[in-house]
Formats: sequence, structure tokens, C-alpha cells
Amino acid sequence: MGQGIQYGSAPCRCEHSFHATRLIALTGGPGGGKTAALELAVRSFCEHVAILPEAASVVFGGGFPRHETDPGRAAAQRAIYHVQREMERLVVEERRVAVALCDRGTVDGLAYWPGDTSELLRELGTSHEGELTRYDAVLHLRTPAATQGYDHSNTLRVESAVEAIALDRRIDELWTAHDNREVVEASDDFLTKMRRALEVVRSRLPSCCHVHPLAVSS
Repeated sequence: MGQGIQYGSAPCRCEHSFHATRLIALTGGPGGGKTAALELAVRSFCEHVAILPEAASVVFGGGFPRHETDPGRAAAQRAIYHVQREMERLVVEERRVAVALCDRGTVDGLAYWPGDTSELLRELGTSHEGELTRYDAVLHLRTPAATQGYDHSNTLRVESAVEAIALDRRIDELWTAHDNREVVEASDDFLTKMRRALEVVRSRLPSCCHVHPLAVSS
């Protein structure tokens, strides 16, 4: 996925020029299939679906220092939070899309914070509950075990398979309280996992944007 905001490529017959944009957080530990799901979303959905890039990739890909110290991790998470919030604010205020599919949500940052999560929330002037309620739905793609094909090919991914699963569990705990949360378990059949993820997203679209076939084989 590129670093810019992308939009669905399927043609749409919707007559509405503006939408009340709903945010969907696509989350989970490293290697869960988020990148593949987002690429398929571009092909499966219409222009009224925005795909927001992962804020961490924007931050680190743009040259932000990646220091493996507590101050370094803290600085990175503050930067990631603000980039995430501004991307989400942009699509909500433009009202161009019905759904913005976010590659991670702001709650994910709590899993990477080096100290007590209340410290980050206090610094940002927000609350755990407040961040949860900003998202209409949460879609968690479970990280696979090493035997299920954990992928090390992403050059920005630094976690081992064991570390990725532990991180997946921490992220899972942070989102558990969300009222509208779907978990797609790791599967040996990756296409089945992708189809399920896309079906969840499609269920959140207005009826006029519902008709496009999913770009994944049965």
C-alpha cells in the first residue's frame, strides 16, 4: 500500500455527493493480513470507501527516527497518534466517503507505549473510552502462528512470530470493550480470511454501495 489515502476503484451509481463518514479500524498484530485486506478493499469497493494508510508507516517511512529507547518509543507513539487523528479528521470533514477503513486505529498505539498507558492518554488529553467510541466498528485480523505462515517480508516489521502473537493479544485486550468488534481468526486458508474481512466492511456500507463483487476468489 502507498502512503497516501486511497479510494475504492469500483464504479458506483450512488447519487449522494456527501456522506456522514464512519470510521472502521482494521487492527491486529503484525502479519495478520491487514495490507492484503486493504489492497483487496481498493479493488472491491467504490469511491465512497477510503483506505487510510498506517500512520506508523507514514511516520517511519517519512524519516522519523526509530530509536529503541523508552523516550524514542514514546516520541514515535505521540507522532503516530497525531498523524492518525489528522488523516481521520480529513476524511470525516471532507464527507466524500461513507466509510474510511483505517489501517490501525489510535487505540493500537497504547500497545506500543513503553510505560503505563494512562500516561499517554493524559499527555494526549484523551481517554481510552473516548478513542474507542470514535470508531463505528473494529475489525481484528488475528496474527497467524509461525506454522500458519507469519510473513517477515515487510521491511518496517521488526517483530518475530512469537513477539507478533504477544502484541496481537495486547491489541485484542485494548479493543475488547468496543461495542461493534469483529474478530477474524487466523486460518490456513488465507483467502477465506480475506473474504470474511471484506464481508464485514461491506456490511457497513450504504445499500447503494453494496452491490460490488468482492475481489477475492471463493
